Amino acid sequence: MTAELDTRHVAATADVAGSARIGEGTRIWHLAQVQEGAVLGRSCVVGRGACIGPGVTIGDNVKIQNYALVYAPATLEDGVFVGPAAVLTNDTHPRSVDGEGRLKTGADWTPVGVTVREGASLGARSVCVAPVVVGRWAMVGAGAVVVSDVADHALVVGVPARRIGWVGRAGVPLQREDGGRWRCPRTGELYQETDGVLNDLPT
Repeated sequence: MTAELDTRHVAATADVAGSARIGEGTRIWHLAQVQEGAVLGRSCVVGRGACIGPGVTIGDNVKIQNYALVYAPATLEDGVFVGPAAVLTNDTHPRSVDGEGRLKTGADWTPVGVTVREGASLGARSVCVAPVVVGRWAMVGAGAVVVSDVADHALVVGVPARRIGWVGRAGVPLQREDGGRWRCPRTGELYQETDGVLNDLPT
């Protein structure tokens, strides 16, 4: 019997905890850190200097670019893209010390997470301020600061992030048609906007 080939690649200079679970085909590059209990699915890429916090859950085919910081208890679903130096926070009231000036410990606060749904993209140097949910196939522009939930397929930019349009699965801004319909100029996929919600339509 021939042993199955292990297709994972972890750079010798990466710091991966023994309790982290790494899926087949996943690549973890130079100086990246994957902390205790983190779970990464299949065929992911973790770039140079990226940090994945303890207990973070990451699906399949996720790309986390150089120096991105994904703090626990974040959840990234399948196909998510996290751009260079993006940050997913986890503390709603950050302080180094308590009211008496004593250094805070893990027992002094409760972390809250960011959830990024299937296929969504976070642009370079964007910040998601927990607790927020970034919807399916949404796109957060470079440098945006997300402080409230992002709808499925929404294109958001700015500080604070606000919706300026819609994007399809291909990541291309959709074009408006009559009757509240939107079409992807690349794939031809059709969507219907109703009360600020975008839904797929059969093509």
